[in-house]
Amino acid sequence: MHARLTGATALLAAALAVAACDDAADPAPAPASSEPTTSTADELPVGDLGLDLPAGSSGSVSAVVDGEVVSCDGWGESGCDTVHDIGSVTKQFTAAAVVKLASQGRLAVTDGLGRWFADVPPDKRDITVRHLLTHTAGLVDALGDDYDPLDRDAMVAGALGSRLRSEPGRRYHYSNLGYSLLAAIVEEASGQDYEAYLRAELFEPAGMTRTGYVLPDWDDEEVALEYDARDRSQGRPFDHPWAEDGPYWNLRGNGGILSTAGDMSRWLAALDGEAVLDEAAKAELFRPRAQEEPGGSTRYAYGWVVAEAPFGTVEWHNGGNDWSYAEITRLPGSDVSFFWVTNHVRSRAGDWDLDRLRPSLTEQLAERLVDPA
Repeated sequence: MHARLTGATALLAAALAVAACDDAADPAPAPASSEPTTSTADELPVGDLGLDLPAGSSGSVSAVVDGEVVSCDGWGESGCDTVHDIGSVTKQFTAAAVVKLASQGRLAVTDGLGRWFADVPPDKRDITVRHLLTHTAGLVDALGDDYDPLDRDAMVAGALGSRLRSEPGRRYHYSNLGYSLLAAIVEEASGQDYEAYLRAELFEPAGMTRTGYVLPDWDDEEVALEYDARDRSQGRPFDHPWAEDGPYWNLRGNGGILSTAGDMSRWLAALDGEAVLDEAAKAELFRPRAQEEPGGSTRYAYGWVVAEAPFGTVEWHNGGNDWSYAEITRLPGSDVSFFWVTNHVRSRAGDWDLDRLRPSLTEQLAERLVDPA
């Protein structure tokens, strides 16, 4: 199941806080991988940023400073243009589509489900688009596995027939199902398929040609294989059960978008300007709203998590499954943003795993990109 690792926010903020200090600690070895490998102490300096990563691992990374792409590279078997599954980083595209539709006057975030779906039961009539965006609708996380053959009508019926975890608007419950409902609303409001709307209104204006489910003309050799903890290939994302127009609806809208570090850097650069969203729309997208944990310091915006670090605001999201992991980060106070992805989150030999990769790579990126002054 594609999901965001919710316990990682404090770790991310701490890593960034350390990296932003003059006396930052030496980065620890970081993990990511594509091909099976044996344990080694050798490290690979990556591109202009000089990132140190364990030999044998694989992934892609890109960085943007002041709206300009300053680095895009890969390590191991991956490059800047290698196509990866970005997991729940997909959610910020769905949220951007909703904000775009609102700016076009085609929907309102205060709309109840009854505007978009028929026969909404009484316990769900108070759920709004905003509740779905902020994971406060009270919906369950999912109706099944990512690759279960669930079509749109069955997903909507399942969501409307499900038992709520809490009253709408009352509590934060991370819900992939809620973002699948948002994808269905995007289709209803736009009159287009979900991916077609994203392509026309988000991807093309940002200059992104290698992002989507099925609309890009994928060359299989350019799409990263994914590996499990025993170093066994799990194939490419579309090697699993997909419908003809993309993944089934347990995954659509909440995860599974394929992209490259190059395209993601173009997206981050576009968010620094107004090619895709105007300033008012971006303010809505990034405004911190739902507290993720009681007493916690992080809040969910629309498809982004917002946290405060000693040097300023951190806007980010991650996503993955047992095989792949992706992370997108914006540091608006420093005009810095970056993206990285790996197609192997844990090695059988134990020489790397995600818990070591995440703080190390994020720390290295911040250390090289953020001006400590």
